[in-house]
Amino acid sequence: MKPVSELLKNRGPSVWRITPEATVFDALHLLAQHDVGALLVMEGERLLGIFSERDYTRKIALQGKDSRSTQVKEVMTANVFVVKPNTECRECMSLMSQRKIRHLPVVEGSTVVGMLSIRDLMDNIIADDELTIAQLQSYIYG
Repeated sequence: MKPVSELLKNRGPSVWRITPEATVFDALHLLAQHDVGALLVMEGERLLGIFSERDYTRKIALQGKDSRSTQVKEVMTANVFVVKPNTECRECMSLMSQRKIRHLPVVEGSTVVGMLSIRDLMDNIIADDELTIAQLQSYIYG
């Protein structure tokens, strides 16, 4: 199984972030602009939390708050689970499943080097399984 660093190489270095003082409306605009489900909330290079579509629906929309006046820091998820670049993909899937989360920042030391979504991990597992099937078929029929 591949380490997370291999997925990040194939995906590119894009890490979408927002400051804690930004409005939720600004965060929603960034989510839509980059077609992602979560943003890292960062102060400089320091990871403070994650803001996700789930945070918006549960903490803004359902509670009747105004996204134009509420700051990201008021509704972000502050207790963030992170993984290291050498963490294996299946271990990440297990962590996401156990913790019911959809995004994992990848951190080396105190530096954020990427973020994975559950879709990234599922696509990788499917590709690995398809390769295994193709190799087995080649062995059987070859």
